[in-house]
Amino acid sequence: MEIFFDWLRLPTGQKCVDIGCGNGAFTEMLVERCAPAEVQGIDPSPEQIAFARTRHTAKVAEFRLGDAMALPFRFDAATMALVIFFVPEPAKGVAEMVRVVRPGGVVAAYAWDMLGGGFPMEPILSEVLGQKTLGPPSPEASRMESLRELWTTAGLEVVETRKITVQRTFANFDDFWTTSTLSGSVRPTVAALSPGDIELVKSRLRANLPADATGCITYSSFANAVKGRVLE
Repeated sequence: MEIFFDWLRLPTGQKCVDIGCGNGAFTEMLVERCAPAEVQGIDPSPEQIAFARTRHTAKVAEFRLGDAMALPFRFDAATMALVIFFVPEPAKGVAEMVRVVRPGGVVAAYAWDMLGGGFPMEPILSEVLGQKTLGPPSPEASRMESLRELWTTAGLEVVETRKITVQRTFANFDDFWTTSTLSGSVRPTVAALSPGDIELVKSRLRANLPADATGCITYSSFANAVKGRVLE
């Protein structure tokens, strides 16, 4: 997210770790926007790491299998993008980031507000599941007040938070439906529905996401971000 990097303001030449790097997309943006000297991308999924290694060409990033609860080496900065709600014990995950970042270094994260309706796939899943809460193990960690508490409790100083709003526009309802149901978090849920239930979900979505005069559908999702410095 461009807004996140503008707000983060990492100095160039840093040694960074990207925790839960997934397919390497955020790591690639980190390299492009912050010009670090080195980046370690850590993720527990062999498939994601294998894909990240094929897509990344910046040479300063190394992708390796790893656990957010047991990080290697020492770093100038640690980032966690759209991951903290997947960490079973978020407080321990933040403490581990603090442990591996040098004094004065930055620890930062952002996450879709899963309980506040900020998740981009929320319109579909709320209709399919009939509820607002979704499936990651620690959705409460994505709330702004929770992130601030996690960072301050971990002993970080100069803790700051901000809301990041992302607006998405689709050419028409079919574009919205096709794009959204390709998401890994939505596809299996929708695939389990009967044709009749799918049409019912579509009808409700059309009513809740009205198109403009040109047929475009626009709606907003939002994430909460936090950053703090390790005590010197």
